[in-house]
Amino acid sequence: MSTAAPPADWRRLDRRTVLATALVTAGVAAGAAVPTTLGLSGRFGFVAAVAWVAAGVALLIAGSAGADYVRWRRTRYRVGADRVELHTGLLLVRKRSLARERIRSVDLTAPLLQRVLGLVTVRIGTGEHHGDESTLVLDPVLRAEGERLRRALLERGLTEASGSHREGELATLDPRWIRYAPVSFVAPALGGAAAGAVLQVSDWFGAQGQVIEWASDRFRDFSLPSVIALLAVAATLAGAVGALGLWVEMWWNYRLEREPGGTLRIRRGLLTSRSVSIEERRLRGVDLVEPLGVRLLGAARVDAITTGLAKDDEEERGDHSTLLPVAPRPVADGAAAAVLREAVSPTGAELTAHPPAARGRRLRRAYAAVLVPVLVQALLGALLTPVLLWTALGCAALGLPAGALLARDAYRGLGHVLSGGYLVTRSGTLRRSTAALERAGVIGWTVRQSYFQRRAGLLNISATTAAGAGVYTVYDADASEGLVFASEAVPGLLEPFLERVPAGERGGLPERMRAKRGAGE
Repeated sequence: MSTAAPPADWRRLDRRTVLATALVTAGVAAGAAVPTTLGLSGRFGFVAAVAWVAAGVALLIAGSAGADYVRWRRTRYRVGADRVELHTGLLLVRKRSLARERIRSVDLTAPLLQRVLGLVTVRIGTGEHHGDESTLVLDPVLRAEGERLRRALLERGLTEASGSHREGELATLDPRWIRYAPVSFVAPALGGAAAGAVLQVSDWFGAQGQVIEWASDRFRDFSLPSVIALLAVAATLAGAVGALGLWVEMWWNYRLEREPGGTLRIRRGLLTSRSVSIEERRLRGVDLVEPLGVRLLGAARVDAITTGLAKDDEEERGDHSTLLPVAPRPVADGAAAAVLREAVSPTGAELTAHPPAARGRRLRRAYAAVLVPVLVQALLGALLTPVLLWTALGCAALGLPAGALLARDAYRGLGHVLSGGYLVTRSGTLRRSTAALERAGVIGWTVRQSYFQRRAGLLNISATTAAGAGVYTVYDADASEGLVFASEAVPGLLEPFLERVPAGERGGLPERMRAKRGAGE
């Protein structure tokens, strides 16, 4: 006679969450206390202002610590044989549970303070996207408890995948990769943010006018173009420094490992440590991403195309699915091959080029993107001020050659091919993406052809999948060749909507393939 497994005991979060909350609140309050004190001292005097601010800080710390104490007392969880349960709340009690068979990710995150205290935040997710209903958050528990939960919830009935592979360490950080950080698109944004931060902080202390006046005095003897160039250089340098610091914080201590049972684990972070686990049976391919600046230096990063990767409001960054940070292209291809258990990465396969008509479409789009604002400026210049005529001329002189170069680069980047069990598609110039998608993971095709594409004999064909971005598109492929590619990639899925065109019907051209008339997408 079989007996049911005894129910698991209820557990609490770690009580040091109250201390962590009090310390965080104290840090935030201390940062706000300085400008607040300076602002109140002009009205109440310095001593009175300090007293009022100190009292407010004490009340704020006590209130936040008290609220977190109540949360700790009223939160409990347990991991049973079939479900993970979480109960929390005082006046409104929330009882939530996830079936263990639906759990796809157990990710660990520990900011600096939690690391000092030996704590970690555990996010248990199903990979579905229904707000926070598909994720349970235990914030915080002991690091050992977090590791126990991760192993217990992920190492269940996993079998080894076939193919050449190795367990253990697949990739580790090379500090020389930091040289790619300043050429990322985040650097200019950080430069602008630095200038805004200087103005904001100076405004807190009532010195914004003096800062602007000081900067104006420094550039008084320079021409306007020189001032613009110097400010651009300063913002670029500040952005580069910020990008270096951000890269170190995000990717220090990086390791990519394959654990027994078929789980990929990515660990990284200097101050805030992060651990992301991906079940290999949920992996549907990889995406080799090459932003323009990084690509010019011969580097790329590797993202996972996978189902069941948890995302919540705190993990909406693009690095959540990243398997390998920006690294030399041979390293990226090697990591992709190791992850896919292949001898050679399909992302390195030779691709089928697209017709010259695809290049013409990109050139026309680039010229239109430049000429439309140029014509608007020219029209306004003729009506309002000749200055806009000069700016229109400058935009045309710089924009047209740059647009032509980018359009030609975008055309050279187009391509697709079938490589073993994967279909590979590449596109983009500012952000070039080479996606290797498992053919077995394709659940549908979408064929689109605009009027102009139809005249040029081109079409877009998109592979639909439940993983990654959901749709991976072959842009501006030859109409017949693209349909043959989709038909061979997943035999039987597209054939009911296709028909072969005899050679004589197309003026002696070889037999080709087209969509049946009246067939839907």
